[in-house]
Amino acid sequence: MKLFNTIEERNAIVEKNLSLIDKAAENHSDIIKTASMDEDDVYQQLAERLVKAVDAYDESQGELEGYLETQLERELFCCAHPRRLYGLTDAPTALRKNRVVSLDALKETAARQKVLAA
Repeated sequence: MKLFNTIEERNAIVEKNLSLIDKAAENHSDIIKTASMDEDDVYQQLAERLVKAVDAYDESQGELEGYLETQLERELFCCAHPRRLYGLTDAPTALRKNRVVSLDALKETAARQKVLAA
């Protein structure tokens, strides 16, 4: 069963729980700093996830606040993944801002991984 019947009711639930975004960002500030993520971008990603989580929430999933906290934490970890940060599926984990990696180097790395896997 949904928590709301109208968009206005959904938005009220989201607004009531916006503080969870700050809480998640504060609890995992080390991840944000280590991954060199922009705090405004992280906030926006978490806000989008909050809206989606409120939309998807069902009372059978437990307490609302706990569910939302879990969803925001998952999104934060997804934001820190190199794939999300750089848009590359094989981006090196150690890659950070202001560094350039040639596509040839990524192709060579992928080729080496295939040889090692065989």
